[in-house]
Amino acid sequence: MLYRLARLVIGLVFRVVWRPVVAGRDHVPLSGPVIIASNHLSFIDSVVIPLVVPRRVRFMAKSEYFEGRGLRGRAMAVFVRVVDAVPVRRTGHRDALLSLGAGLEVLRSGSAFGIYPEGTRSRDGRLYRGKTGVGWLAMASGAPVVPITLVGTNRIQPVGKRLPRVHRISVVFHEPVDPAPFIARVEAGGAAGRARREITDLVMDKIAGSSPQPRVTSFNEHRERDGSSAA
Repeated sequence: MLYRLARLVIGLVFRVVWRPVVAGRDHVPLSGPVIIASNHLSFIDSVVIPLVVPRRVRFMAKSEYFEGRGLRGRAMAVFVRVVDAVPVRRTGHRDALLSLGAGLEVLRSGSAFGIYPEGTRSRDGRLYRGKTGVGWLAMASGAPVVPITLVGTNRIQPVGKRLPRVHRISVVFHEPVDPAPFIARVEAGGAAGRARREITDLVMDKIAGSSPQPRVTSFNEHRERDGSSAA
């Protein structure tokens, strides 16, 4: 109930002030597990996506968000609880695996789960190579992946800025990537690692198709000091 009320109020303000242009929303199945995979330009992405996806979608958020102090910290703690974010710690490889396990549990419950394949925000505006966690989730759960391209969210809240600005954005939902053929190929003796990489690259290809971001073949290795990425 609290989630619906917050989504209604924040969504109204969002539509009036930022006037988003949204295309392809019908690509999101309204029931069953689904992975929402997006490029990542700003912290505000984790606010925009739940407002434009036509069903409830859960994201991972750093556990520190749930323990915030001060006015800003407490506001963040309220926000991540209202949107039912999944708390994770991100200090090493083991935590990354636990994060994927938490996402898998969300999908197995029949819910929508949001992920940023790049891993963290692009601080230089480039579109980085996707990490294969999204492919792993798709194959482990059998859930389709709906790629999303966000354009302009970095203008709403540029990296390093605390307060949002007014700037129109666009959101493009792409046709889902079905993991079933990749799963069948692995079951027939194919390499699982290769299948995960192919799913991930296909998702990133769809995102790149509607993005003005320059695309690079390297991974985004930047680590967020402020924990701003909720991927």
